[in-house]
Parts: sequence; structure tokens; C-alpha cells
Amino acid sequence: MAMIAKWLNGNKIGIHHIRLRNKMMIVYIFCVFLPILITNIVFYQVTSENVKRQNLEDTTRALEQIKNQLLTELDGAINVSSGFFTDNKLNELLENEYKRPADYIEAYDSYFRRILNSYTPIYASVQNIKIYLDNPTLLHSGGIGYLSPEIKESEWYLALGGPSSNATAFVRSPREDLLIASGEGVAVDTFSLVRRMNYFDSLNNWEKVLKIELKMSSIHTIFSNLNVQGNVYLVNGEGEVAYSNNTETDWFTVRQPFDQLRFPSDSVLLRTSYPAGSLLGDWQMIAVVSEKDIFSELRKSREFVYWMSGINLIVPTLIIGWIARSITARLGNILRYMKRVKNQHFDTMHQEESNDEIGQLTGEFNRMTLQIRSLINDVYVADIRQKSLELERRKAQLNALQSQINPHFLFNALETIRMRSVIKKETETAKIIHNMAKLFRSALTWKRDMVTVREELEFVNCFLEIQQYRFGDRLTFDLDVDPAAGELLIPKFIYLPFVENACIHGVEQVKKGGHIDLRIYSEEGMVHFSIQDNGGGMPPEQMDKIRSYLAEEEELGERIGVQNVIYRLKLIYGQEFQFDIDSEAGHGTSVRIGIPVARSMNF
Repeated sequence: MAMIAKWLNGNKIGIHHIRLRNKMMIVYIFCVFLPILITNIVFYQVTSENVKRQNLEDTTRALEQIKNQLLTELDGAINVSSGFFTDNKLNELLENEYKRPADYIEAYDSYFRRILNSYTPIYASVQNIKIYLDNPTLLHSGGIGYLSPEIKESEWYLALGGPSSNATAFVRSPREDLLIASGEGVAVDTFSLVRRMNYFDSLNNWEKVLKIELKMSSIHTIFSNLNVQGNVYLVNGEGEVAYSNNTETDWFTVRQPFDQLRFPSDSVLLRTSYPAGSLLGDWQMIAVVSEKDIFSELRKSREFVYWMSGINLIVPTLIIGWIARSITARLGNILRYMKRVKNQHFDTMHQEESNDEIGQLTGEFNRMTLQIRSLINDVYVADIRQKSLELERRKAQLNALQSQINPHFLFNALETIRMRSVIKKETETAKIIHNMAKLFRSALTWKRDMVTVREELEFVNCFLEIQQYRFGDRLTFDLDVDPAAGELLIPKFIYLPFVENACIHGVEQVKKGGHIDLRIYSEEGMVHFSIQDNGGGMPPEQMDKIRSYLAEEEELGERIGVQNVIYRLKLIYGQEFQFDIDSEAGHGTSVRIGIPVARSMNF
């Protein structure tokens, strides 16, 4: 974490580099806006999920209630069918063959009518009871019907299976008292419980089928449960809609598979199945509820949540904005006046007095400004005058040092030419004289105290050619100069004294094989110069004396050569330049200088 903080501060994106106004905005966003927004979103989401879960649970319970009520109604019909199924006397009368209609009417009035009418008052869900059989001696009326071939082709009859089957079926069927033609078939208007009356093995001469119709009004009442907010579908074992309270679904005239129905995308389907082994074991009760209906109660409180969220955001925003403006506006005013002080405009601030920290800071700033204004003439102007005098002194000292260097170079060069001409008596000295003229002309011209590395290298080449003319085969040299450093500015004649020392005090002491390596390159904002010879070298005390020049104060005098160069570098660059010397008696000398590149000084 410490490394990250350090990196952030180093890249100017730390907390201390953010404007106060932005800091207040960060505090507002992360401490007020986002917490309130997230809290309200989470609260709304949790509330929505709870309401949805509670409504789904309530709908599921209501669906279970509808399922159980329908099962209760069906149990009543089953109890009625069981009474007919196990009634021995009823089965005997149905199996009897009547020779005369009067005999059947007498039996019907004595028992049939009473037994048929006894169940209806007890089971209010039973609408009609009818027994179909193929006994031709019975009159088919008043609850007794003929089991004709047409009846045997009906769906409700086929649901029983073969003649030997004991199955009980719950089917949709046309009402006995209301047949309405509708389209290609007959309108289905009721549910019926159908079973064969074959309980007694000895009374099975004729095929007997009991059909008990349920009251549709009771079914409508069950499916109109107000606790179910959507539509309810009763789906039979074949996956077809047997009943629905959805008036837009045509389930009563056609066979409508439930899977082919299309519902809105936000619909939720809740299913419940009847117990296995019951008469409706493969039937399902399905409720289709829209999420819009599920969240109807939550929608009522949504506006309240919006209003509370708005108040919780707007009030803190106004208060924080008011306080932030009070802080940033006054601090900005102080900053503007401080910038004016930087430009030597010592004006006091005129604003309403306050007792907080910013007010105290304003008062202290005004007092400081008045004190600076009173001291400016006594201290600041006098200090500027003293600095100007010191600058002039250093400039005069630099010019004096430079004037000391020129005769030294000229003397050595002329002495070399003179001695060579006396010994050799050659006319080849024309070239040397030309080089000498260039050095002489440069030495006398000090309008520019800064030259490029390329120009300084021309002086060095002239001097080395003169020295090579003097020493002949005793002197060789290599120059390694980085082209990128050629146009960089350096002080004039800053390298030449070291080249001179390498020739005069180094190679001159070697009888043969004298060599000088010179290298110039730029690196990391510095121009680096290094020169190495294989001459006589110098003792340690001489190196210590040269190094001591770095610590000594500049003084005007008769100093020349290396000491003069070091003083010039100190005057121009202060402590920003690099200097190192390494020498060993009999093994040569190495000198390294580094000076800043992006800097030029003119005096």
C-alpha cells in the first residue's frame, strides 16, 4: 500500500493533488449519493422479492384451495355413485325384465323415484343423475336412459374402457337437459362422473352405466376464488384445458392443449397436481399470474419510495453544495491574492470577517502582506543590489580567468613550432602555422563563451596536429565522438587544457609509442568528456592537489591550465558538473568531465 501511495504521489494523482472542490464532490458521491442510491435500490429489490414471494405463496395456497374444493365436490359425486353401485335392490330392479310397462312404472314409483331423488338435496354439487342400460323392458325416462349405439360412441362412455372395466371416469360431457349445437359438435357444458354398475356378479345380465353430472355453478364458484390474481386452468391427463376462468380461452367448444396457449412474457406459471391414485391423479391445476398483478401492491408504495429517495438526495446535496461553495470560494480568493503577491502585488483582501479557519487565514494573510510591503524597500531592494554587485564581480572574475588561459596556449603552440622549425628546417610548417592561426583567432575572440562540441573539437584537432608535427611518430591519437553530442553547448576551451597536458606532460616523457584516447558522448542529460594517455603519469600528491581545486573558493590570480578550467566550471555550473582524475606514475593519466547539456551561460 505504501508503494502504491508513493507511486500515486509521484504521478500527481494522490489525494493531495486533487482540488478541494473535487474532493468535496468525491465525499458527496461516495458518502452521500451512492450510499443513499444503493440503499434505496437494495431496499426496493428486497421489498420486491418479498412481495413477489409472498404473493406467489398466497396464490399457491389459493390454487391449493381451489384444487381441494374441486376434489371435495368430486368426492360428493363419488359417494353418490358408491350408493348406486352397492345398492342391491336397485341393481335387481334394473336387471328385472318387465312384461308390462305398468309393472315397470310400479317398480319405478315404489323405489326408483325415491332413490333417485334422495341424493340431490344432500349433495348440492350434483345436478343430474342418470343410469344408462340396454334392458329393453324399461321405459327410458326419469333418470333411466337407453344405452344405445350412439351413446356407446360418445366420449364419456369410451372413457370407461371395455365392458369388463371397473374404472371410474371424470369427464366433460353435454348436459342431459341442455344440448346446444355449436359449430361442428355439441357444446360441452358440464363435468360428469361415470362408472359401470357391475358390483354384483349375479346381476350383470344387462350393461349398466351410471352418469352423475355436477353443477357448473358450483364449479364456477370454486374457480372464481378472489385470492388468485390471474387465470386458473384445469388441465386433464391429455394436457388439454378442461376448464378455465379465462373467458378469452375457448376451452368449452374445442379441445385446447394447454401447451399451445400463448401468455405475456412476464407471466408466472404456478402448478399443483392431484394426489396419485385419486380420480384426478394425472390432472393439474395451473395458475397463470402476471408479474404486473404480483407487484400491484408494491406499485402503490413505489411513489413513496421515490419521494423519500429524492428528499434524501436533494437536501444533503443542497447543504453540501452550500458549505463547499463557502469553503472553495474563499480559498480561491486567497489563492488569487497569493498569486498576486508572487508577481509583487502586495494587496490586502477585502471580504466579510468570519471566525472560522478560513477567516483567520485571511486575517493572517493581510497582516503578512502589510509586513512584506513595509520591509520590501529595506530588505528586498538592498538584497537585489547586493546580488547584482556579486554577479558583476563573478563576471569580471570569469573574464579575468579566461584572459589568463589564452597566452598560455599561444605560448606553448608557438614554442612547439619554433623548436620544430629549428631542428627540421622544413617548409611544411605552413599547415601548422594555419592551425596556429585558427587557435590564435579563437583565443582572442570571446564574444561567445559557449561553443558547440563540434567547434571545440576543431580546436582540439588543430592542437593535436601541431603536437603530432612536433613529436612525429612518438604520438598517435584516437577520437571517438558521438554525433548526437556535436551540437550541444559547452564552455569554450574547456577540453583543450587537458589535451595539452596529455601531450606536454604525458607523451613528452615517453621516448616512443605515445598514445592519446579521447571520447565525447551524451548520456542522461550530461555531456561526458574523457581523455587518457600512456605517458609518465603523476604522483598521488599531485592528484590530491588537483582534486582540492574542487573545494577551494575562486580567486583571481595567475592560475592557468587545469585549475583555471575547474574554476570556470564552478563559476558556470556550481555543483552540477562532474570531474574525476586518475593517474599513476609511469602508467599514464585519465581525466573525466561531465557537464549538463540543456544549459548555456553568457557573460
